[in-house]
Amino acid sequence: MTASHNHSETSLVNRMNEAGKKFLNSLSSSQKEKACFEYLDGERIFWYYPPMNRHGLSLRDMDGSQRELAFDLMSTGLTETSYQQARKIIDLESVLGPLEKERGVISFKRDPELYYFTIFGEPGGDDPWSWRTEGHHVSLHFSVWKDEVISMTPFFFGANPAEVPSGPQSGLRILSDREDIAFDLLNSLDNGQRKRAIIYDEAPWDILTYNSSKVSLPREEGLTISKMDETQKGIVKSLISEYINQVPSELADKKMSELNQYGLENVHFAWGGGKSAGEEHYYRLHGGDFVVEFDNRQNGANHIHSVWRDVSNDFAEDVMREHLLSYHVL
Repeated sequence: MTASHNHSETSLVNRMNEAGKKFLNSLSSSQKEKACFEYLDGERIFWYYPPMNRHGLSLRDMDGSQRELAFDLMSTGLTETSYQQARKIIDLESVLGPLEKERGVISFKRDPELYYFTIFGEPGGDDPWSWRTEGHHVSLHFSVWKDEVISMTPFFFGANPAEVPSGPQSGLRILSDREDIAFDLLNSLDNGQRKRAIIYDEAPWDILTYNSSKVSLPREEGLTISKMDETQKGIVKSLISEYINQVPSELADKKMSELNQYGLENVHFAWGGGKSAGEEHYYRLHGGDFVVEFDNRQNGANHIHSVWRDVSNDFAEDVMREHLLSYHVL
């Protein structure tokens, strides 16, 4: 790791620590009771992306300045692009509510204020701490220790509708790139490559890793990047970047170099379901610890779930295991 790289990550960690402290300091004691957990509390590794009642402090229970501080904290783990996507996904609840009403769908209340912020441990202390932002279709988890971000996954974004069908936001596709690039890749494959890449005739009903705390998937399946031509390699790299570049460059560069060390050519691209836009479809990128899943099957293939996972280090599990072995096991 170069010194400048290290320095830039340190300043990112400082920003995260400061944002975490400022948010916590703005809360009343009853708000803190909702927002705060011990770092090793089991709540930290429970995550889910549908609309539901959650632990944490919701936007609804914050005043205007507390909300700003909560979003400031969220922004420290995101780029400007992914931050705007997260805000749009949250705002999409206001589009989905009326759409469902129109169709006579009875569902959980669609409410952009039902996004919850949670702090595990103490920001900027000697021990690890983490923060979570979670609500319908957004689930973000960042763990920090000393001057390092030790985990940034699971990282989940979804969108319903994937494309807004009508109204003032008509045509809005918040997660369009991760869908379009994947179709470009599929369409560039020859028949032999396609045979390898397509592992399911139908798209699964949801991402297969679902909301598991630990990824368990069949071994890498599909077409390896090593079996792609230069143009296809360029497209698949763009697709991988679409996920890794959701986090600030200091963190994304580190992840990318880990993936290059593992061997980018060993990553598998797998597909399920329809082969053109508007049909139910699924894809997966899987190589070593790196996993991405994307599913657009529900609501007539207009409802996206997408996730980036780290098989051994979701929720900083790997780092914590090493730490506990070095310091706490006699």
